[in-house]
Amino acid sequence: MANLIEKLTAEGGGESAGFLNDIVAQLWPNIQVAGSQMVKDIVEPMFKTMLPGPLATLHFTKIEFGATPIVFSNVKVTKTANDGIKLDLNLDWDGQCDIQLDGKMTPQVGVKEVILKGRLSVLLCPLTNVIPLIGAAQITFINPPELKLNFTGAADVADFSLIDDAVRKVLIGIINGIVVLPNRILVKLDNSTDYFRTFHQPHGIVRVTVDKAWGFAEETESKTKKFFSKLTRAAPDCYAEVEVGAETAWKTSTKSNTTRPAWGETHDFVVTDFDQCIKVHVTDHDVNSDDEVGMGVTTVKDILLAGGRQELAMIHKGNETGGRVTVAAEYFEFTPQDSGSFSASTHSADGLMSGLLNVLVAGAYGIKGQRETLKPSVAVTWGTKHKFQTAVKSDSPGTDINNPTFDQNFRIPVTVADVSAGSLRIACKDGENEVGAIEIPFEQLQQAPEMTLQDNFDLGNGLRVRASISLRGIQAASMQQAEIPQR
Repeated sequence: MANLIEKLTAEGGGESAGFLNDIVAQLWPNIQVAGSQMVKDIVEPMFKTMLPGPLATLHFTKIEFGATPIVFSNVKVTKTANDGIKLDLNLDWDGQCDIQLDGKMTPQVGVKEVILKGRLSVLLCPLTNVIPLIGAAQITFINPPELKLNFTGAADVADFSLIDDAVRKVLIGIINGIVVLPNRILVKLDNSTDYFRTFHQPHGIVRVTVDKAWGFAEETESKTKKFFSKLTRAAPDCYAEVEVGAETAWKTSTKSNTTRPAWGETHDFVVTDFDQCIKVHVTDHDVNSDDEVGMGVTTVKDILLAGGRQELAMIHKGNETGGRVTVAAEYFEFTPQDSGSFSASTHSADGLMSGLLNVLVAGAYGIKGQRETLKPSVAVTWGTKHKFQTAVKSDSPGTDINNPTFDQNFRIPVTVADVSAGSLRIACKDGENEVGAIEIPFEQLQQAPEMTLQDNFDLGNGLRVRASISLRGIQAASMQQAEIPQR
């Protein structure tokens, strides 16, 4: 990418958000009502499936967010490549709450404080010439936010720890799955907005190699000496786990009986924002429970500006350990032309991608049946590994159940092995019954203009699905195109 350096260094300092905080303060009573209902509707059902044992019966009996509103700061505004505006801003909330939870065979507990910190990204697009001038807003955290809960209740300290860890894990999982990149909440400001015009292609792929770690088990007078004393008595069996934003985490192999594990293993991650964090967790595998040795953190932007290689200091529970982990990164940009990457041997190893397939499903039309019984959805499959399905719609006021809107996208990583997986299949379902389908050969996508097919696809019997299918290959982005400015 000829202008990669310019893109990485283009943003200046952020501005204050006083006007926005004034608006939030005035709207806080309304935000409380809407937010409380959202928490109950989204979080409570997750407790039933994600919390262990008796904790799965926890439910909210009271949700009040308190008088302290969310505060925004450090606002950066940029223009996007596809006719939109991007706002990045810090979110800080020290909510003095009154949240009560109860459940069977569990003590009644409350949450008196919620501390939430993160960096939000808001996309406003497409821009139009008609009021309100913006077709839709998309909201997300660039990286998983920090979340701390302060509990009250009749449970003892041990119970608090169990509940805190379990509940916080569920909440972070929900936040990551809904509103951390690559996931975004879409709010249409104009109902006539074309869903396809709201979509932003991700930037590219970062190929991360975890090289080696050392220094974490040496004698030290730091606060972590007690924790690491066991590592000096018996050499650990370490593996590394890598996270990039809310992308699926990847784990290396385990190196046994060594305080200087060397992996040299590589995995690809999709990059949606250059400020996405790369977190490397080094962990000692144990039969009873694994112990985190330390974590090193950088960002996609920082490691690329450092020339693609960094030695990261490791921390454990907020304390420096003296340990180090070496990480390398190579960046590939997406291209709408067939770059030959789909069959290139350089992208054929396990964990490597050769491209990306994005499927956007706007809606379905001509679904036959009685409104009261219809349960339409759209399923997308490619081979045996990639299967996705939209939300299932049901009849409700304001919903045209025979012509439902879905506005959902599915992202499919393409590997060299996937190219022979056959045709992409799009099917419309009514409940569990398939009522129409179409198959699109991979070769047809490769030969389409800019490798994109956007159409009302005919599924037979008068049934159509409006979808956009875009295939992207990859090509190496040179970091030598421009001199890296001093930071």
